[in-house]
Amino acid sequence: MKKHKSGFVNIIGNPNVGKSTLMNAFVGEKLSIITSKAQTTRHRILGIVNGDDFQVILSDTPGIIKPAYELQSSMMNFVKSAFEDADVLLYMVEIGEKALKDEAFFTKITNSKIPVLLLLNKIDTSEQQVLEEQIQYWQGLLPKAELHAISALENFNVKEVFERILELLPEAPPYYPKDQLTDKPERFFVNETIREKILMHYKKEIPYAVEIETEEFFEDPDIIRIRSVIMVERDTQKGIIIGHKGSALKRVGVESRKDLEKFFDKQVHIELYVKVNKNWRSNSRQLKRFGYNN
Repeated sequence: MKKHKSGFVNIIGNPNVGKSTLMNAFVGEKLSIITSKAQTTRHRILGIVNGDDFQVILSDTPGIIKPAYELQSSMMNFVKSAFEDADVLLYMVEIGEKALKDEAFFTKITNSKIPVLLLLNKIDTSEQQVLEEQIQYWQGLLPKAELHAISALENFNVKEVFERILELLPEAPPYYPKDQLTDKPERFFVNETIREKILMHYKKEIPYAVEIETEEFFEDPDIIRIRSVIMVERDTQKGIIIGHKGSALKRVGVESRKDLEKFFDKQVHIELYVKVNKNWRSNSRQLKRFGYNN
């Protein structure tokens, strides 16, 4: 009989380097939202990949930044926790990048006692000479790390990285039931799907001032009924989210419903409302309510 391997594989890096794309590629499901905007991921999201003799618990984390307000501090706490329980650390960079935006985190990676796979992502956008220069640069900066050049978007070298992860994992029983895909409840994915649409369709400060709370989630045999509230910080933001005669909000609702029907493989009815929750990003009590500061 083969021995069973299990472990936590945590993905860290600057905003927008492709961490969520990589996790979704590993898991084969869209668990983390992906947009071209920085700071898309706010939580630490687990994606679980199971085999007969392994369980890989992947962890997508917020992009590393210097926090400007309470919410961002909480996001960086999720990143700190990713250092504490990792069996393998995936440090993801993209072509042209020079270092993490926080030197303290970079020092932690340099001094890491656990295996570090340095993933140089987006190589599909690079010429061969630039790629070779980047490989040399990063090998000089992190000589202990094992470098892999990948394209998470094009699925290039992703399988090879996953096989290397399996080799590095310790022998252990599974930590989660074998049919479990993530540690997050259904409402979390409803919230994230709606937030993704807002990141896609609204500009400037609006997406970053928004939090979603799903107040109702009722599942019948043939339909899921959802009632979600979009929280904003100011009255002017509420007007922008709703749009002329509710057109902007309707678009968010229609696109969210389509994605959720694919995710749950069931008909979905969704109602969206917008409320003002002043300065929630700097309010510890509100942040705790939304699943931050835990």
